[in-house]
Amino acid sequence: MSTKKSLFIPRRQVIRGILSTTAFAVTSRLWTGCSPAKEVQANSAGKDKPIVMGFIYVGPKDDYGYNQAQAEGNAGVSKLAWVKTVEEANVPETTSVQETMRNMIEQDGATVLFPTSFGYFDPHILKLAKDYPEVQFFHCGGLYQEGKHPNNVGSYFGYIDEGEYIAGIVAAHASKTGKLGFIAAKPIPQVLRNINSFTLGARSIKPEVTTQVIFTGDWSLPVKEADAANSLADQGVDVITCHVDSPKVVMETAQKRGIFCTGFHASQAQLAPKGYLTGAEWDWTNVYSKYAEMLNAGKTLMNGGIPHLVRGGLKEGFLKLSPYGSAVTAEAKKDADAAKSKFQDGSMVIYKGEIKDNTGKVVIAGGKDYKQQDAELEKMNWLASGVIGKVTS
Repeated sequence: MSTKKSLFIPRRQVIRGILSTTAFAVTSRLWTGCSPAKEVQANSAGKDKPIVMGFIYVGPKDDYGYNQAQAEGNAGVSKLAWVKTVEEANVPETTSVQETMRNMIEQDGATVLFPTSFGYFDPHILKLAKDYPEVQFFHCGGLYQEGKHPNNVGSYFGYIDEGEYIAGIVAAHASKTGKLGFIAAKPIPQVLRNINSFTLGARSIKPEVTTQVIFTGDWSLPVKEADAANSLADQGVDVITCHVDSPKVVMETAQKRGIFCTGFHASQAQLAPKGYLTGAEWDWTNVYSKYAEMLNAGKTLMNGGIPHLVRGGLKEGFLKLSPYGSAVTAEAKKDADAAKSKFQDGSMVIYKGEIKDNTGKVVIAGGKDYKQQDAELEKMNWLASGVIGKVTS
């Protein structure tokens, strides 16, 4: 069951930062410390009242990007019998989100909130968490620090670069020129990691493949994104992808230019029916359903039943791949599926030395491996060999 509020304000999306990781907990305790004023309910099996979960997005729910993926997760978890959801889109990273959270708690009876944008965390979530100590706030990112932040605050995110690595494999198979393109917002570690993983996946198939990267400078600049896509096509790039707020313009431009594309955040297949190969998508329905199951069992952040830092990849069901497009060959599917299987069984290591950056410097020494959860990957400030471009501040 889901209800909707609407507020139109120009959107602004910032990439979700990651600092740490853990797995979903399996311990169980009953909900404690309920406050009548805020109607915080323990909804373990047998309770009549549903768990009310609130979802807040910085942009529109139909952006074909990050916000749409989150909204799809909300729609998915709302199908559980013991869950009721409320949501609001186009909420800026200002005191407006405090008002939205407060209304969801006081008017809608929300006891669990998922404010999904990076800028919602500090100071907004932190302030409301102190005002409502029995309400649980889960932020999409990795900004929570144990001992520093309120105990009723948690964070979650995923290794979506695994999907990018597989998309790179498919892109390399599809490319005739050996020239791939990547349109990115800003050269921060999480973006660089996606660019590098995409390129490493492609070069695992064709070592001579290059990825031309263009940084637009911000998360939602449709005109610059279209210009970048056209520029890449003019340079002979025949497969493009992106890491921006909404991939819509990039996919549509690829379709118009008659080149291939791979998606990000959610499926953009309908925007480029001829050239869409696959995409790295979030599976927030799975993640939010796991949270709902823990909450239904009486587990909370406060009683230790739910970990404060949660992270995962394909193996944990945090992401999925868009179905292969009609242009994807049987050979490409075979190689992509093989990589996917390795991610799912935990045997795949993307960042396995020796790896050089695109200036020839060794950034990961031979014999050194960085697993997905290694904090060193969150400090990434380099572009891998094969990427054309540079990291600028």
